[in-house]
Amino acid sequence: MRTFYDEITKIAGNVVTVKAQGIGYDDLAVITTDQGTSLAQVIRMEDDQVSLQIFGGTEGVSTGDKIRFLGHSFKIPFGDALLGRVFDGSGRPRDGRPKVKAEAVEIGSPAVNPVKRSVPSKMIHTRIPMIDIFNTLVGSQKLPIFSVAGEPYNDVLARVGMQADAEIIILGGMGLRHDDYLTFRNRFDEAGVQGRTIMFIHTAADPVVECLLIPDLALAVGEQYALQGKNVLVLLSDMTAFSDALKEIAITMEQVPSNRGYPGDLYTQLARRYEKAVDFDGAGSMTLLACVTMPGDDVTHPVPDNTGYITEGQLYLRNGRNYERLHSALRAM
Repeated sequence: MRTFYDEITKIAGNVVTVKAQGIGYDDLAVITTDQGTSLAQVIRMEDDQVSLQIFGGTEGVSTGDKIRFLGHSFKIPFGDALLGRVFDGSGRPRDGRPKVKAEAVEIGSPAVNPVKRSVPSKMIHTRIPMIDIFNTLVGSQKLPIFSVAGEPYNDVLARVGMQADAEIIILGGMGLRHDDYLTFRNRFDEAGVQGRTIMFIHTAADPVVECLLIPDLALAVGEQYALQGKNVLVLLSDMTAFSDALKEIAITMEQVPSNRGYPGDLYTQLARRYEKAVDFDGAGSMTLLACVTMPGDDVTHPVPDNTGYITEGQLYLRNGRNYERLHSALRAM
């Protein structure tokens, strides 16, 4: 493979297209510009035209810049040094502490073969009666919370993280407001669970392409802990923000849109993440609880609609009704 490529044929949004050969899908690349270097990832290949999404955006990128492919997909360092830490969508620390030095594991690996999975049978106590009694969360289950923008779904998710019987808590935040991020961080710290929590946070001010990596980062780390015999609970909020990021990239790539402008592979993209929930035979488990906002309180919207086909039941939180019952039950305990 050549050392670098400099035949950039197109720049659109956060995506650049370069003429190259011998490149793999999802491979990482480094783009060198006059302003420094930027990390990118291959998202499309057509003949010798390779399209990459740049995590830091295409500002300052020109057609004469050099692109060097790394020959591997995105990796995240894995080890107990991750516990208590906060990272962004590129795996960089956003808590002001040093980078984690540990053996790296690839993200985005295939889901475990269903034949190799144990049947879910162990209840996870959340200590929220409306969940524990009426829609029990079971180890290795994938369960969404359907809500609408403005409802306190992040508050419910934080309560689950603070109170659930899980050895490791991993939070993947997508498109969060900065105060929501700080609320998660402060409440986990006050509850004394920060030491067993790992947070991957993408805020609304961060590059949209970094939003796409959040679920893969959280699930890759969670899977490694599950293989070590830990019971892991992964909290994702909000999968509609993730899907909107997919749509934005698809529009930039001029893909033929499907329902309401979302890419035609939306179901596959969601299933790749949800199906990572697993109970390993002879090891630990990874359970997935994801918030899904419904634009216009429409359950037939493509994101909740596809989610409902993939997941195992749903919790509804809308018009404040369910949350008030949850909150009242908690205060009565």
